[in-house]
Amino acid sequence: MTAIDLQQYLFSVIKGTLPPHVSLADELIEMLGVSADSAYRRIRGEKPLTLFEMKLICEKFGLSLDKVLQLKSDSVVFQAPAINRQNLVFPEYLKEVLEQLRYFNSFKEKKILYLCKDLPIWQFYLYPELAAFKTFFWSKTLLNQDEFSHKQFSLAEISFQECFVLGQQINNEYNQIPSVELWNRESIHSTLSQIEYYRDAGIFKTRNDLETVINSFAQTLDHLELQAEKGVKFMPGSTDVSYRSSMQLYINEVVIGSNTILAEMVSSKMAFITYNVFSYLITKDTRFNDSAFNAFNNLVSRSTLISGTGEKDRQKFFKALREKVHALRT
Repeated sequence: MTAIDLQQYLFSVIKGTLPPHVSLADELIEMLGVSADSAYRRIRGEKPLTLFEMKLICEKFGLSLDKVLQLKSDSVVFQAPAINRQNLVFPEYLKEVLEQLRYFNSFKEKKILYLCKDLPIWQFYLYPELAAFKTFFWSKTLLNQDEFSHKQFSLAEISFQECFVLGQQINNEYNQIPSVELWNRESIHSTLSQIEYYRDAGIFKTRNDLETVINSFAQTLDHLELQAEKGVKFMPGSTDVSYRSSMQLYINEVVIGSNTILAEMVSSKMAFITYNVFSYLITKDTRFNDSAFNAFNNLVSRSTLISGTGEKDRQKFFKALREKVHALRT
């Protein structure tokens, strides 16, 4: 590849990651402080980029020089959006998730592949009672927020309405994206353990709070089973008219997932790898994403499809999950 070819390749990669309404030239004009003519000359490869301009572009779009120059290296560059965050404010975290899904939805063609160790976080926001419990648990027990340190969980006193509204908005966005999810029976275990821990530690203020959260969890599973039966995503209580994008739900009784999200938009791919519960790494590295997509598809080929088909397996799977939820009453 010549220098001109490499520069044109760079901009073709960047253009593939931009939403259709965003102009690559406008981005360069603002970033580099150049005229429109100069921006287009760089895009066409007629004017070479300086090293400093290359640095600005790579930082802006999360690219590595290895990828830009097509160097044969085993290095992969990840972005870590939360790396400099001191304290996590949960509504702000949900807003970040919402904006990311809105970004995906800015593309006409998109798809999400989700390897689920736990249920996707937004699925805990289908019903307000489970949403309130999960938000309280995360805030009190995982994030150690002082305002909850000596509080018991009470639905009458704590609703986290802002978080619930954001969670509903996230679900609405996710429902517009075709998706493939890979679960196993372990996918609800963390929430089961959290409810059991609060029950045994006396953190539920009343028995009714415990029962209501359990009922809300069972409702969530009922709704997710109904989505799987129909093979599409929709909000609780929605009619057929409002059904959104397709969902393929697979189960694998052997492999435990790692909460990995793979996204594909037109000609570009992204991978999201979770760490520290609420933090995630993002990469657009072609080699990494090709490998991750291939591994996911390999797992899917060895899993059982229970959405839109596989009625017996679907009913058996969700029955086993519900039995575990109802066992929390004892």
